[in-house]
Formats: sequence, C-alpha cells, structure tokens
Amino acid sequence: MFNPSRWVAGLTTLGAALGLVGCTSDPTSSTPTSTSVPSALNATTGNGAPSGAHYTLNIIGVPKDKSPSFTGGNGHRIFVDLGKTGEAANTRINLAPGDFGVLDANGTDGVAAFQLPNPDPDLDGTTSYSVYVRALGKPLGKATMQSCYEDLTGTWCAAKFDGGVEFITIERTKGAVAKFVNVSKNLLFVDFCVTWDLGPDGLPGTGDEECTNVDQIPLFSNKDLSYYWSYDNEGLKLAQLRFYEVPTVTGF
Repeated sequence: MFNPSRWVAGLTTLGAALGLVGCTSDPTSSTPTSTSVPSALNATTGNGAPSGAHYTLNIIGVPKDKSPSFTGGNGHRIFVDLGKTGEAANTRINLAPGDFGVLDANGTDGVAAFQLPNPDPDLDGTTSYSVYVRALGKPLGKATMQSCYEDLTGTWCAAKFDGGVEFITIERTKGAVAKFVNVSKNLLFVDFCVTWDLGPDGLPGTGDEECTNVDQIPLFSNKDLSYYWSYDNEGLKLAQLRFYEVPTVTGF
C-alpha cells in the first residue's frame, strides 16, 4: 500500500564517502518519456524532477563484490557490479509489493531485492506515483534497465516484445547537467503476453512458443507472475531513482 510517511523528503543526500554529490550527467531513455499530470503539487524543479517529498533509491556500481554476509542495513541503496563498456554486468532486482524499501542491498552476487507499492491499482493506465531517474558518477558510464516477469512459459523482459514497455538507458554524459527523466511507463509496467502459440510440441517454456497478443499491465497486478528489474551495468557508478506521489498518464 502507498505510504507517504515512509518517504524521504527532498533533502535526501548521498554519502560523502562516495564522492558523487558534485558529479552531473544527463540520462537518456530509449523511448519517449511518460507524461506527468500537471498540478500545483508536482511542479518540476531545476533538475527535472517534481518538487516535494520522495523516496530515493541509489543503485551503486562497485568494482569489487560485497561479502556474502553483507546486508546493507536500512539504507536506500543497492550495490551492483560495475561492469565496463562492452562488458555489461547483469543484476536481477527482484520486486515485491509493499511500502518502499530495500529488501536485499547486495546485488554483487547477481540478485538484489526492492519493495514498492502497486503503481496502478485501478488498472486505468494512470499511476498513483511516478519514478524518475538520472545518472551520476564517472563520465561515460551507462546502464540499461528493463522490467521483466516470470511465469510457466519462461522469463520475459521488455526487450523481447515490440512496442509498449521498453528498456531505458541511463547514461553519464560528460559535461552535461544531471536531469531526471520520468520513466514510469517503462519501470512500473511489464509487457504481458495474453495469448500464446505454444508451437509444435504444445508445451510452454520449451523455446518454440510465440506470443500472439501482448498487453501492458502494472507491476503486481497479476499474482501469478514474479516481477523484477534487469539491470545491465557498463561502468555507471550511480543510477538515482526517485519516487514521487504524483500520477503519470502512460497511455496503456
């Protein structure tokens, strides 16, 4: 359930030990951004994000794996492998419904976990909150991120279906100003296959099936699915996500 009292106000800062606060960048998305509903409550600031209270999640790329016993405490961050240009390091960030919070901060073993509310409980294509992203850290690093789900037919991500939900690119551009981009339609929804042609063997999950009808559904709207974000890092030291209690009209 949405719980504004758990959110962090706009004074959220990054740890000085990371040396990242002064860095700037300009993330780009592979698709047109979502449209926020205009209101006096969500006027944008100079960094491209709405004003007001928000929850911040920092995805931090590190060159060395964390200890298996590392829990991450109660911080609003997830650690992932740094990777490098041309050699992406993949982290699966499992998603669960509930108040915003990090469930597993150590993604350097390949898997992390994050909790967030159902973004569209009314199933009308307009979210109850929005997510914005920007890149920080060393210039020229980038990451791609996409929403995925698993069911009996296999694992399916945005890149496997044409149109609808698509992957986003978060890129640190040298000399540019760090601007947030609304990525709600691509991170809070999945492309869900409604109808399958199971192929000659008539069995799901054997690799010969083909989706014949795709719909876009919000995270957690189908309890039979497991949801996650796939994060491919090519040297990006920090992807910063902010969640605001403002709606986004996705067009889905």
